Amino acid sequence: MQKVRPQQFVAVFDFGAQYGQLIARRVRDCHVYSELVPCDIPAAELAEMAPSAIILSGGPASVYADDAPRVDPAIFELGLPVLGFCYGHQIMAVTLGGEVAHAEKGEYGPAELVRSGSSELLVSTPGDQTVWMSHRDSVSRVPEGFTVTARTETCPVAAMECAERRLYSTQFHPEVRHTAYGRRMLENFLFGICRLEPSWTMDNIIEEQVASIREQVGDDKVILGLSGGVDSSVVAALVHRAIGDQLTCVFVNHGMLRAGEPELVEEVFRDQFEMPLVHVHAEDRYAQLLAGVTDPEEKRRRIGTEFWRVFFEEAEKLHGVRWMAQGTIYPDIIESGARKTGGKASTIKSHHNLIPFPEGVHFDLIEPLDRFFKDEVRELGVALGLPAKMVYRQPFPGPGLAIRIIGEVTPEKLEVLRNADAIVREELDAYNEDLFQKTGDRNSEHSCWQYFAVLPDIRSVGVMGDERTYARPVILRAVESADAMTADWARLPYDVLARISGRIVGEVPGVNRVVYDITPKPPATIEWE
Repeated sequence: MQKVRPQQFVAVFDFGAQYGQLIARRVRDCHVYSELVPCDIPAAELAEMAPSAIILSGGPASVYADDAPRVDPAIFELGLPVLGFCYGHQIMAVTLGGEVAHAEKGEYGPAELVRSGSSELLVSTPGDQTVWMSHRDSVSRVPEGFTVTARTETCPVAAMECAERRLYSTQFHPEVRHTAYGRRMLENFLFGICRLEPSWTMDNIIEEQVASIREQVGDDKVILGLSGGVDSSVVAALVHRAIGDQLTCVFVNHGMLRAGEPELVEEVFRDQFEMPLVHVHAEDRYAQLLAGVTDPEEKRRRIGTEFWRVFFEEAEKLHGVRWMAQGTIYPDIIESGARKTGGKASTIKSHHNLIPFPEGVHFDLIEPLDRFFKDEVRELGVALGLPAKMVYRQPFPGPGLAIRIIGEVTPEKLEVLRNADAIVREELDAYNEDLFQKTGDRNSEHSCWQYFAVLPDIRSVGVMGDERTYARPVILRAVESADAMTADWARLPYDVLARISGRIVGEVPGVNRVVYDITPKPPATIEWE
């Protein structure tokens, strides 16, 4: 079934830059729905989508390179307002008859912008302001009908517009936080120029999604593989809101979850939401499967393969199920290189969403979160009544604690790591909460984004109670990050580190040492395996 977009939406053309997703998110921050589209989409196909406006993203290429991304010139004849940033600024210029030249001096980072004359895009922003630049090429001659509305010391055409045709562009990046009045410019475009309404709110989103799910599913039954993670939990709450007991959730407990997580799943979905929930205790099955396995990729493969095997065994016990719901979110689609989200983006990694249906078994998929970014999924979860400790759950790999144990996974190692990890989370949850009380900001620059314990496959000598010990060390990993693409180790106060170390050594049998991983990403990854 073709999903219906909100009546108002902004099409963000993806030219392959990292900023494409960020632009889409910034538009949504203004409560206007946005969606990434391929930069080379034909104007006729775009017109069928009926967007309210177009934004042209930045990109890594030179507009004069042989393989440079192009746009269909006819998009500028659709009568839609268009806003271009960086590469989008340059491609607008050359497509409409202007020129772009290679500057002698590049401009990277903060720059002082000076406005010149009136501007619908820059209205209500200062005459002199700081913007964020990242370019070597720049527009040297504007197209006919355009006026220059801002410049910097290095860039004579830092912004231009043709108000008559509602075409606007900037060499700088209004979507990044470092452009001081970037949000105001975006609001000027969306609300002043395009006359859109800030109507894409959580209440409206839930109402639309519930109606869409009901229409799609009808009287059919739906099954969902529930992990207790954010995405699958929000899907469960949303689909249950729409169709009630037509949904059955299957929770495969592989025995490698963190302390308290299986109980939380039971408490929330069986007790609070009163959903039909099948809790499959597969702990022993997985323990046998992983015995003797040390290679991390082999662990992942076995755990992932076995999950589907267990899941489909349970699914076959349920009769009349047509649909399978899953927690695919928008970045999954984008990172998988799907054309509908921006065909010039490289495929970054494959995702869990490729379902290995066994022979003779098939369900139609329902993916109600496939247009939402992670922060929007969390907001949706809160609005649906999920508890904060589930909605704001830290990123946790599907294989669970198995890939935070270096080497073979055994029941004894799992017990040690689970207990140590519980202490890490308890102490750093409190640390983050204390920062929030002081700053009022859940995303304070010093708050930890992700934190956990790792159990290496070694032992070390220690002294406890005047006796020599030969026990396990535990590695503490705590990082600050915005999106997991890059991360830096958290500069935790010494008293916090001392408290974590003291508690782990004192409360977890078999551990006599705690060490702290202070390696950023890159060169390391956040996880150890």
